[in-house]
Amino acid sequence: YESIDFSTTRAVLATVARVEGSSYRRTGARMLVLDDGTYLGGISGGCLEGDALRRAQQSIFQDKVSLVTYDTTQDDGHQIGVGLGCNGIIDVLFTPLYPSDEENPVRLLATLTETRQPAILISITGASAPLPSLGKAIVYENDEQFRALFPVSSVAAEVLHDLKECLTHRTSRTVQYHPEDLVVKIFIEVIMPVTRLVLFGSNYDIYTMVRTGRELGWDVTVVASLAKTDRSLLSIATKLLDNRLGITPPTDYYTAVVLMAHDYKTDFDNLQKILPTKTSYIGMLGPRKRTIKMIDALTAEGKPVSGTDMQRIFSPAGLDIGAATPEEIALSIAAEIRGHFAGRQGMPLRNRQGTIYEN
Repeated sequence: YESIDFSTTRAVLATVARVEGSSYRRTGARMLVLDDGTYLGGISGGCLEGDALRRAQQSIFQDKVSLVTYDTTQDDGHQIGVGLGCNGIIDVLFTPLYPSDEENPVRLLATLTETRQPAILISITGASAPLPSLGKAIVYENDEQFRALFPVSSVAAEVLHDLKECLTHRTSRTVQYHPEDLVVKIFIEVIMPVTRLVLFGSNYDIYTMVRTGRELGWDVTVVASLAKTDRSLLSIATKLLDNRLGITPPTDYYTAVVLMAHDYKTDFDNLQKILPTKTSYIGMLGPRKRTIKMIDALTAEGKPVSGTDMQRIFSPAGLDIGAATPEEIALSIAAEIRGHFAGRQGMPLRNRQGTIYEN
């Protein structure tokens, strides 16, 4: 976004603001569209992007915010999305972007890229009558700040209640409010911190794990012996630390740590460094008995591992998919990490009761 020359280029941000039924992408999915037709991101599996490009061009030409509802629940072969994987009702908000506007949605989202706590973005996505603040977005900081900035003051208290509910349950949703004679739609979006992956190790299997994490958009730090690692790792990982410095990278609840040294003493030392941190996932390569040996050793030293800490240790790391190669093992571990932070068990979707998504 920062590399776009807005003196000659105009752009629109398309955001999925509401989903009812089935949809390939969920609320919060975005697509940045430039006036020359190029775009970044997506709002569906390909069934809506073509029409969304046309709508975005209209939004640029008319220079106004618009909300488009795609209804693919009817058996109508002429309806956009039918037969292409969508079977739901999807609201998409098209918001023109202005580089001089410090509060345009892209700039506001950019302020949240480094946040390590769940954040709330509130957007006004629809109204039953013309509303000057349509498309306005606000990052919630505190009640006083929100009340001062929210343009529909008569429902500010209701929105505050609902956004706190969304934050508690980590779910985004669109809510309708009824101030006076109006109907106003508000998209309350919970934005979770980027997954931080910390890998300890210097062997060749580190590279596939780093590439997998980066492909998923994770922040990946490698703690390794620089004498044993190829410098190409510098261009892949987010950060590379020399293990000889004894530095423990910053960790929090949304951090996954994987110990991959393939050396008992090194992994044992690193486990002791990581246990006092707040990370909620500690993955260990190798057989379970190897980890049990470490736990027993800590107990013998008068440093028993608590039941809570045992719940954080995933040994062996990864889902049971028969992984054998470094690439398959990386896939297995990444899937387990994703499932852990999503609160899912990693079972086959065909065995899941109800819908795939909970919101």
